[in-house]
Amino acid sequence: MSATTDSPVREGPVRGPASGATRGGGIARLLRVKRPGRLAAEATALLLAVAVAFPLYWMVLSAFKPAGEIQSTDARPWTLAPSLDSFRRVFEQQDFGRYFLNSLLVAGTVVILSALIAFLAATAVTRFRFKFRTTLLIMFLVAQMVPVEALTIPLFFLMRDFGQLNTLGSLILPHLAFSLPFAIWMLRGFVKAVPEALEEAAYIDGASRTRFLWQILFPLVFPGLVATSVFSFITTWNDFLFAKSFIISDTSQSTLPMALLVFFKPDENDWGGIMAASTVMTIPVLVFFVLVQRRLVSGLGGAVKD
Repeated sequence: MSATTDSPVREGPVRGPASGATRGGGIARLLRVKRPGRLAAEATALLLAVAVAFPLYWMVLSAFKPAGEIQSTDARPWTLAPSLDSFRRVFEQQDFGRYFLNSLLVAGTVVILSALIAFLAATAVTRFRFKFRTTLLIMFLVAQMVPVEALTIPLFFLMRDFGQLNTLGSLILPHLAFSLPFAIWMLRGFVKAVPEALEEAAYIDGASRTRFLWQILFPLVFPGLVATSVFSFITTWNDFLFAKSFIISDTSQSTLPMALLVFFKPDENDWGGIMAASTVMTIPVLVFFVLVQRRLVSGLGGAVKD
């Protein structure tokens, strides 16, 4: 069988039998040259996907393993006796539901506020000309470069002076501040990609600035908002540093990452409980990611075009 029939080749209009055969043979030779490289790239991508997914698989597997198999020195990548005992210990843990709701409240508030503020700020720095605009953008970028760990102690004293320690506000405000620079810089590109002619046409048709902002510009940059919201949600949901530093004594204000500490014990850690709690923590992130997957892909790829 010839190479032209082995490979699916997208061909254009055929001018004649001789030219078509020559053109098909050339494309087939080109595919033969590129195929080893493409196969190597696909194999590399598959290995990377397996390497990334394997810790998640091991976490879920350990959550379903009975205690005897978890403590066994003969680790196996499967279990023949799945058990829900670890999940039962997690949900029977006191205040676990409260921790879950606290995490959901903090992450949801940060996502909504950061998306709203970043959208308005990105529109302002893109559409309006004002003094110190470039300086302001550079300050956003510099703020993103400072390590979070370096600002934790100053933020602790700031929260203490404002009386926000042991409150959910001490978690919402820092995450909101850290998520805004990235969101503004990313949304700035989306707002800039919307042609100004569209804005002028809207004004000519009688639309006010508010109507253009929310009924025309907002839907166009919505994929970018989704992309930034995913990063804000994941960062806030998985936060342990701020929760450990700012929630000192009032455990009713703790979040899910703090709940994992219950299963770390001086004599012997409850690895089944730790893995089960980690699995429960991962579910909202996966649900959120699945819900916004299409918007996220278009947002990262830049859906707004002239």
